[in-house]
Amino acid sequence: MDRVNKIISMLENGQHNEALNEYNVLLQSGMPDEKYLLSEELYQYGFLDEAKALVENLLEMYPEEGELLVLLSEILIEAGEEEEAILILEKISEHDANFGQSLLLLADLYQVQGLYEVCENKLLKAKEILPNEIIIDFALGELYSEQGEIRQAMAAYEKVLTEESEIAGVNIHQRMADLLSTSGLFEEALVYYDKALDEKLEINTLFGYAFTALQAGYNRTAIEKFNELKELDPEYHSLYLHLAMAYEREEELENSIRAIKEGIKQDEFNKELFFYGGKISIKLGKIEEAEQLFREAIALDPGFTEAALTLNKLLFQQERHEDVLDLISALDIAEDEEPQFLWDSALALEKLEKFSSALDKYESAYTFFKNNEAFLQDYGYFLVEEGKSDLAAEIFKQLLIKDPTNFEYLDLVERLNDFKD
Repeated sequence: MDRVNKIISMLENGQHNEALNEYNVLLQSGMPDEKYLLSEELYQYGFLDEAKALVENLLEMYPEEGELLVLLSEILIEAGEEEEAILILEKISEHDANFGQSLLLLADLYQVQGLYEVCENKLLKAKEILPNEIIIDFALGELYSEQGEIRQAMAAYEKVLTEESEIAGVNIHQRMADLLSTSGLFEEALVYYDKALDEKLEINTLFGYAFTALQAGYNRTAIEKFNELKELDPEYHSLYLHLAMAYEREEELENSIRAIKEGIKQDEFNKELFFYGGKISIKLGKIEEAEQLFREAIALDPGFTEAALTLNKLLFQQERHEDVLDLISALDIAEDEEPQFLWDSALALEKLEKFSSALDKYESAYTFFKNNEAFLQDYGYFLVEEGKSDLAAEIFKQLLIKDPTNFEYLDLVERLNDFKD
């Protein structure tokens, strides 16, 4: 195999032209075992066209050789030619020693295409042929997991665990924990996270453990694990928001806002951190700080509806009605996309005594809120103040349908009808 080693050495030393010349000689006159070995090496190095040519050359001599067909299909898959690879793999006979490997490759290809039933059939067939091959159990676990078949996935992963706790670079205990966590089975997930961390301290596993503990309501455990993660990797941005949530649930608001500010230092473009920080600041009575944090969130995303609505509530509480209108006009959100802004605009304009404009906003908002009792109250009382008795009477009649025993509504309807008469 000296010629193969020589070609690989040339490639490693950057002598590509010389390597190509030697390759062409071997392609034309090399021995089959040389061609096969070189094709494998070139495939690993990413020289797919050259590897493919060698395998196709060999297939001219050995057209039904399963090992060659499998290698060619792997090269085609790496080159993005999946359909061609499927056609090659389907040629391999059931009696070929490589049939099981071909089934695994086909299963992977069909899973990528979303053909889960075909994929499952291939894997189960492979399991019949290779009953002790745990890579098949792992593949079944991955398939069932992707389909949301939790118990079937767990059963497949458990079979893997009878021999290995890690396969294809995947910690099986972590895989099971993640699956259970995303399925809402938090208590069960924590057991497997413990096992995964006992085997290997890995930051994604630690985050999964902490996040699942938070979802399960084990706030102190979540705090402990998030802080452990922070010590290991302070640039793990996702931890800070959830750490702040855990502290808030424990009513440790100063620690919560501290976690938010630490997170902002690490990730200054995370709008959710600014927004959550604003809400915590309100709880702490730090209204100016809350407003600033909300405005930072909106500056990062002018379409951040939740932050804008929350800031509007704060501005209304301070009777800063001009600021409400300024905020709404600066947003990258159409009022018909979030009709609450129509309602907010109507209220602000009414307070500023811009009654004609307020009426326009109320009329536009009515389309969206005609079944909302709070809106109908605002609109109805506005119409009363504006002397629009007929319209006001209609609005309070609608309110009476919702609350027939409301004496205030009854009295208003009677007075409005008397006024009309």
